[in-house]
Amino acid sequence: MIALSTGRPRRIALLAAHCDDIAIGAGGSLLTLCRADPGVRVEALILTGGGTHREDEEHAALAAFCPDADLRVTVGKLPDGRLPAHWEEAKTAVEELRSRIDPELIFAPNPGDAHQDHRGLAELVPQVFRDPLILGYEIVKWDGDMGRPSVYQPLADSVAEDKVRLLHEHYASQRDKPWYDREAFLGLARIRGIECKARYAEAFHCNKLTLDLAGG
Repeated sequence: MIALSTGRPRRIALLAAHCDDIAIGAGGSLLTLCRADPGVRVEALILTGGGTHREDEEHAALAAFCPDADLRVTVGKLPDGRLPAHWEEAKTAVEELRSRIDPELIFAPNPGDAHQDHRGLAELVPQVFRDPLILGYEIVKWDGDMGRPSVYQPLADSVAEDKVRLLHEHYASQRDKPWYDREAFLGLARIRGIECKARYAEAFHCNKLTLDLAGG
């Protein structure tokens, strides 16, 4: 494993189809990043859940997962499970996000996700954002779509534990789902940790990146 550094990005965009996607897929990485660099700007866009109790959950959760960040959260009102039929509205929302921030790093769904809303948003992101590093997070689910990611962020034991605690603290609406438990979240983090020679990790898919081998 070769460790490559992105430096400390000061402008980060978070994109999700549903409330809790970002926290599940990249919550540990956000805790790691925001704790290391207070004041980083974070702009989040979630396409569904606006005007419901899920929006309230998302605002509180992302505030906890992005401590001391300059955080702005937008939760849209597109219908859950219908993103392909609302392509124009979804793309407009992503374009409006681009008008608010010029991110250095983006966390978004990955193109291989089996959920049509996740996959559709993953296709939109590189159409709108051409320059930033885009890391596609993974979400464990019934569909069995866990692939072979290529990018890993090791997590300190305390960060992995904090991620699980915050997921259960802030998303009460999801606690009755059979897959939404400590074993699932820590189990996946442990597997990804094994793959990158760490105890715990989050993993991401990356379609394209540019190296600077001269270190300029």
